[in-house]
Formats: sequence, structure tokens, C-alpha cells
Amino acid sequence: MLKVAVIGLGDISKIHIPAIEENSKAKLVAVCDIDESLKNTVPGVPFYTDYHEMLEKEPLDCVHVCLPHHLHYPATKACVEKGVHVFQEKPLARNAEEGMNLVDLEEKYKDVKICICFQNRFNETFIKLKELVKSGEYGKILGIKGLVTWFRPKAYYDIKPWRGTMRQSGGGVMINQAIHTLDLMQIIGGEINTIRGSVDNLFDYGYEVEDTATANIQFKNGATGLFFATVTNATNSSVEFQVILEKGKLTIKDSILTKTNEDGKKVRVIEDEKLPGAKFYYGASHSKLINHFYSCIEKDTHDYIQVKEAQISMEMISAIRRSSEIKQIIPMEVYK
Repeated sequence: MLKVAVIGLGDISKIHIPAIEENSKAKLVAVCDIDESLKNTVPGVPFYTDYHEMLEKEPLDCVHVCLPHHLHYPATKACVEKGVHVFQEKPLARNAEEGMNLVDLEEKYKDVKICICFQNRFNETFIKLKELVKSGEYGKILGIKGLVTWFRPKAYYDIKPWRGTMRQSGGGVMINQAIHTLDLMQIIGGEINTIRGSVDNLFDYGYEVEDTATANIQFKNGATGLFFATVTNATNSSVEFQVILEKGKLTIKDSILTKTNEDGKKVRVIEDEKLPGAKFYYGASHSKLINHFYSCIEKDTHDYIQVKEAQISMEMISAIRRSSEIKQIIPMEVYK
């Protein structure tokens, strides 16, 4: 039985904690948050306000890091140095430079596993899309489109001001909402040659972080990527992910994968499992990834989402931001 703890009892912990409790091979033995009013979040489970104290007192196998972005690296580092496996929420870090610290940490502590939470890789639609692309049935990839059009009110940043500062969050829509889409784009497109990006603020909220970003991505295999993300839409619309191939199109929208053949006929392929309630757009794959990671710990296998994989999306974000600043195309090799 894996002894599991959670550091950070904010919004995303409400997805992690049920997944832990539903796994028959894991037991939640401790939780930690600096807010003492959250003490009874999980009745009967020891509560700490200092994760260093928790790591000293509790014999743990795995810790879920569900903290604001600027605390990801120090908390993960503290766990790994104690020999405790880590399931860390995205993003990997605040930027590519800090991400490299985690890459080095993973390399130094090879016996300790760090899994980064890119749960959309486990969505049924994406697994099937990847399988169809790999089959070669539709020819080579010509283009990839990733669109994220959500809405965040000013109150979203006012309630948790860390979200609006570069020092604590590392960015806005790219790192917080659309990083999953960037991750999926690089998985399908492969190695990136260049990126030309632009970031902006369409809402005048007075915060540092961007609310809108666009990018043209040139992959080494010749495919072109179009990325667009904003939190200035009227509502949280479905993420759209499309792969354009020589002999058709594969599109994920409204959590449904469709394929369009050369004759223009659209066919429904598969639909994702969904979460109930308002946060349905999170998808239902957190549990799948968590369960998979626990299995990797138990069997000592390494086919989880490692730090070095998650670093690619950090490099993409840094390249988009740098390109916007200097208004030039950025070679991705700069961030290797």
C-alpha cells in the first residue's frame, strides 16, 4: 500500500484527492497547506502547515504537489531529496531556465520518480488520434492546429494574486490554461525547428501575465503548427485540436474525435470520458495518469511523464515569449 500525501489544498487538489482515495493500492496519510482553515479538508487525515515537517514525520512513498507555480520546484526538490516519489501538477516550473533545475534534479536522483501532470495525454480521443497518425493511413502530417478559447474574469486573478504576477506564476494563458495543448502539439509534430510568437493582453486587468498568445510553429518534419490561446472569450469553449494530413483531417472538439476523409465525409471515432459539473473541461484523465504512475512506482517502470518530456513545453513558452519581445523567429535549439 503506497503512503501518499498532498501538498497544497487549492482547487486542483479536489481532483487529486478523490483519485487517491479511489485507488485500492494507495492511502492518503497526510495533507499540507499554509491555510489552517483547511485543516478539516480530509477528516481524519493528519494536517500540516509545513511540508518539511510533514516529510520528516511521515513515512511517505509519494507526494502530490498541487501548489502555485513558483513553489513547484522547491517542494518537489524537498521531496526528491528525501527519496519520496512526486506527482507534480503542471507546469513543470515558471520558465525554461527553472525547468532545467528540475531536469538536473531528475538526472541526479535516478531512483526517485517525478511525474508531471499532463493528463490530457491519457484522453481516449488523443490516444486514438495518435494511433491513427502513427498508422500512416492518412499520409504524412501537413499541419497541426491547437485552439484554446476560454474566459477568466478579473476576480480569477484578484482572489489569487499570484496568478497575475510573472514572479510567481511565470505567465498567463500559455502556462496556466494552454500548456496542455502545446504539449500535445509537440507530441504529434515531433521536434520543433522554429517558433514565431506573439503575446498580448486584450483585457485591461492590470496584471503582468498575458491573456492571449499566438504562435506559428515549424516542425522539423516540415509540418506547420498554429497555436492560439486566450482567456478573453465569452465563455470556456471546447479546446480544438486538429491534425491535417495528406489524406484527411483528424479533429478533437467537444471531447469527440472525428476523422474527415478526402471526400469530405466526417466520421465520429471516439468520445472522452467526462467529469460531471462545471469543471468538465479538465477531462477525466487525472485518475488514469495517477493510477498509471502508482503502477510505475509499484513495478519500478519508467513509462510515466518524466521531467525531461515536460521541459519541452516550457521551452516552447519561453520561445513564444522571447519571439514576441524581439519580433523575430526563434530557433528552438536556443532552448536545448
